[in-house]
Amino acid sequence: MSSPKYSSVAEYIETFPDDIKASLRKLRTAILEVLPNADEKISYNMPAFFVDDQFVIYFAAWKSHISLYPFTSEMEEKFEETKNYTTSGKGTIQFPLDKPLPVELIQKIVKFRLALNKENK
Repeated sequence: MSSPKYSSVAEYIETFPDDIKASLRKLRTAILEVLPNADEKISYNMPAFFVDDQFVIYFAAWKSHISLYPFTSEMEEKFEETKNYTTSGKGTIQFPLDKPLPVELIQKIVKFRLALNKENK
């Protein structure tokens, strides 16, 4: 059985149970507050946010957490509060579904990613 192929961020969010939908909507809003002019796309079958044709951030919902991509060791060093969360060598930070979503931290990460993109232009 293959995974569904999503055509929009809204469609992706709608496929989850109500409690996860609420967290995903909150996450999407937090990202768009930092990136109000972002292009929302589905990339690698995950919601992705692009600014000036450069990707800034992805997210995905899993059984017990929401992952934010990419997450680097540089970010882990910069943001002390990330030590409270699981990270992986695959470049992700995981926010457990049974805890409140850390909106301020997420927005810091998104701002950091945006700044990196601007530096690397």
